[in-house]
Amino acid sequence: QVQLVESGGGLVQAGDSLRLACAASGRTFSNYAVGWFRQAPGKDRQFVAAINRSGGNTNYAHSVEGRFTISRDNAKNTVYLQMNSLKPEDTAAYFCAAAFVHWDIVVVTAPAYQNWGQGTQVTVSS
Repeated sequence: QVQLVESGGGLVQAGDSLRLACAASGRTFSNYAVGWFRQAPGKDRQFVAAINRSGGNTNYAHSVEGRFTISRDNAKNTVYLQMNSLKPEDTAAYFCAAAFVHWDIVVVTAPAYQNWGQGTQVTVSS
């Protein structure tokens, strides 16, 4: 098990940027693929971005591709989500998740993740 703590959320205006961080503790973080998901009120949890163990491969939802960048620093046990050109529809609680994997793959489906953080709120005003 790894414990995950998100930070960096806040209230911003459309067009602004935010960088979320997901700090991990517990197990060897470099054995885990990591993803970011978001959930707006009244809506299902939605995949945002994911990164493999080594950080060499990523995957994005179409709605954020070109605006968001996921990265990781295994030496700091931290994964980041850089969010640029934010839109009101990006408003949601953002969660990071970690999946123990035997191969260096990107994981994009929520049920595959065993460990979840508590979330950080991102609100984008128009």
